[in-house]
Amino acid sequence: MTVYMVERDLKGISMEDLGSAQQAAIKTAQDMTAQGSKISYIRSTYAPEDGRCMCLFDGSSKEQVQKLNDTAGLPYHRVVEALDLTP
Repeated sequence: MTVYMVERDLKGISMEDLGSAQQAAIKTAQDMTAQGSKISYIRSTYAPEDGRCMCLFDGSSKEQVQKLNDTAGLPYHRVVEALDLTP
């Protein structure tokens, strides 16, 4: 599996809506995995000052991660392969 970063612009989103978006990503990943597409949500980082949000997913392809976000109804600018450097 490969880590992918999803870039979003969520300027002005409420904390409640941000939490709901995160839950939608988690639930959709679980649903897709249950249907045989192994994918998981890792974590997100949100910068409220300018609305940038970066979400990490572990998946088999960029297209699979795009499908998850489209299915969950989550806006994004792009999906790129990334390295998760958490110690």
